[in-house]
Amino acid sequence: MAPGSRSWTLETARNLLSEVRAHTAEAVPEVERLSAERDSARPGSEERARLEAELGTRLSRWVRAMEALGVEVKGLWLVDFDNGLGYYCWRWPEERLEFFHGYDEGFDSRIRIQ
Repeated sequence: MAPGSRSWTLETARNLLSEVRAHTAEAVPEVERLSAERDSARPGSEERARLEAELGTRLSRWVRAMEALGVEVKGLWLVDFDNGLGYYCWRWPEERLEFFHGYDEGFDSRIRIQ
């Protein structure tokens, strides 16, 4: 575990998940809308550049919110809770925190928590 990082029990991680989900549920439709608008804008246009910047700002806001909660962002809508032995792993739109993976593994190696 990195110095200054938080160590989570399964209970405390699960208790925080509603807040993680709320921030993510707010961000997902905004990011999807901005992505669609950007993709429909003419390449190289000022409109496309504006939308790209707005999209980056919105994604950064989500990352900062996750980091402020003490979780580690591992990808788009994917966060890990460090428990000292590895990570409890959650990805949108999962309803519950139900997976774990070690420090040397990633998302593809996660296993269901018993």
